[in-house]
Order: sequence, then structure tokens, then C-alpha cells
Amino acid sequence: MNEKLEKKYQTQPDQSELGQSSNYDSHYNPERLFAIPRAPKRQEIGIDPKHLPFYGFDCWNHYEVSWLNEKGKPCVGVAEIIYDCATPYLVESKSLKLYFNSFNNTKFKNSEAIRQTITHDVAERLKGDVQVRIRSLEEKELSLIQSAPAGECIDTLDVACSVYLVEPDYLSIEKDRMEEILYSNLLKSNCLVTNQPDWGSVQIAYTGPKINREGLLKYLVSFRNHNEFHEQCIERIFVDIMNRCKPEKLTVYGRYTRRGGLDINPYRSTEKVEPKGLNHRLIRQ
Repeated sequence: MNEKLEKKYQTQPDQSELGQSSNYDSHYNPERLFAIPRAPKRQEIGIDPKHLPFYGFDCWNHYEVSWLNEKGKPCVGVAEIIYDCATPYLVESKSLKLYFNSFNNTKFKNSEAIRQTITHDVAERLKGDVQVRIRSLEEKELSLIQSAPAGECIDTLDVACSVYLVEPDYLSIEKDRMEEILYSNLLKSNCLVTNQPDWGSVQIAYTGPKINREGLLKYLVSFRNHNEFHEQCIERIFVDIMNRCKPEKLTVYGRYTRRGGLDINPYRSTEKVEPKGLNHRLIRQ
């Protein structure tokens, strides 16, 4: 793809179709798919886009996938899309929904044909490798739902909360050294463009000085009125914990509830990881 055409499919958040009325295509239209550069937000939170402090991936599940077979009969499935967090772009969520809706009246030979199409189109926009699965609704794995992330929940802590814009000063450490997994279901932020609420659970696994749990919970609650995309929130949490608590190892995994049939699940870690086996639906997903 030439440079001029590449720029056509890249946009800034405030230039996207988020929060705007949109027409729906009756047939396959890859031009509905747009990408947003990661670098500006990463620079804002102190990340050098060329030297990331983490590894990880973004995992999307789309539960409203439908197309026509060669006889015109509708087919349905669930799409799993995973790409590395090192890609220079992330996919713009509403554009992905509009892109998938363009399949609704389009004939494909089989699910493999639609999988290959999605893989090609998304990879082209993100400038990186993409793993795509089109899953049958009969797959047993799809019916398995975890009631909560692995680890110990900190939501029962009796803390007073009054700050609802991100406050890293809540983060502190204690004398002990720990290796533990903590999680909270109280993560809530708002879309950077539409201001719609984004609800999620966040799992934090670390090795190093013990993180004060009360402070950690108040810090996570302080995202409540913060405006940022899912991926950016998880990266901000990762960076703030690294800067304030200095763990030797750290993994931050966000599992967000779906909107428009899509859920977004960013994973950031100091350790290299394979995404296989990590896409576990939670009770709110």
C-alpha cells in the first residue's frame, strides 16, 4: 500500500466515527476500517514508543459476526482478534464494528475465507501480525466463563474514596517483599471521544516490594472519571505501578465489558508471553 493510501486509513481519535451517526454498508467494505497511532498517548504517559517497557497484546472478542454462505444462508460466529502491543497502531473500535457489519450481506465460501479476509485487512491497517479465529457457537470453550480473574480481590477493603481523576500518589509500597496476584472489578473510565463509560476488571500480578492494597484500590478507583481508551488506561496503570512501586516483575491485564458486540482486553507485562490460553471470559463479559 502506498503512503497516501496508508494515511487514508489512519486517524486521530477526534477524527474518528466515534460519537457520530454512521451509515451501514450492505456489502463488504474494508474502507470502513481505521487505525489510531499509539505513539502520542504513550509519549504523554512517559513511554518511548521505540523502546516499550512492556510486552503484551490486545485481544478483541466480537460476538456479532455474521455473513452469508454461497447459497445466501446466514452464518454466525464469534471472532477473536489478537495483535501485539508493539504494533504502531491500534484499531479504532467503532470502525471495526462498521467493518464487521459490512459482512452481513456478503457471501463467503466458508469461515476460513472470512478469517483470511479479516486477518489481511486488520494487519494492513495496524502494520503488524494479527491472529484471527472465527469460532463456532458450538465450541465448548465459548461457554466457559470465569466468575473472577485469578488472584485475590481487593474490592472488599474499607477505603474512603473522593478522587475520581487519576492519582498515582495513592500508590505506595511496604517493607515486605511479595509475589502475588491481585484484582479489582471496580475499574471504570470513559471513552476518550464519546465520554461513554468503559467498565472493566483489572488483574495485577507482580514480584517485588509489597504494594499497599488500600492505596492500590484508591488508585484504580481514581480512573472513574478519566477519559482514555482501554489500551491506554492499562498502559498508564502499568507505568504508574512501575514508577511508584518498582516491582521486579509486573503484569497488568484488563478485561473490559463489551460495547457494540465487542470487548477489548489489553495485556501488558515485563515478561514475554504467548496469548494462547489467556482469553478467559469473565462473568460480565
